[in-house]
Amino acid sequence: MRIALFPGTFDPVTFGHLDIIERSIPLFDKLYIGIGINSNKKPMFSAEQRVHWLEEIFKNEPKIESVIYEGLTVDCCRRIQANYILRGIRYVNDFEYEKAIADMNRSLDENIETVFLTCLPKYTSVASTLVRDVLRYGGDVSQFVPDVVLKTIRQSDPKILFA
Repeated sequence: MRIALFPGTFDPVTFGHLDIIERSIPLFDKLYIGIGINSNKKPMFSAEQRVHWLEEIFKNEPKIESVIYEGLTVDCCRRIQANYILRGIRYVNDFEYEKAIADMNRSLDENIETVFLTCLPKYTSVASTLVRDVLRYGGDVSQFVPDVVLKTIRQSDPKILFA
């Protein structure tokens, strides 16, 4: 069985993420979207909120499931029995960074292969970090995030979002 983990922070989920996920569905029998908890990053949205968004977006796609994990991505792969890691690439410098991580992961577990998908050109500038910056300064992010995310943003107390 071809089981993949698509790890990331997804803080927030963007159309760029959805592009990679949707185009990867035919490639795998099961795709886990891994919400990574990184102690060096302070997320804008809770991991549970991000899982909720993904569950809502993909409620009609039985191949997709979300997991929250902390620690090494390869350890999460072992736990969910994934033999592939899916990564999205926007620019050449993304590839250089991602290849270094893929090489490290391969060194840690030679049975886990990393698969790269390039995003559609219209999503190359869509990054969660940039979306959070636009939000912090009160900008409109509706062209970058799905409706379920936008709904949460519009209902959120700005003091909570920007603490």
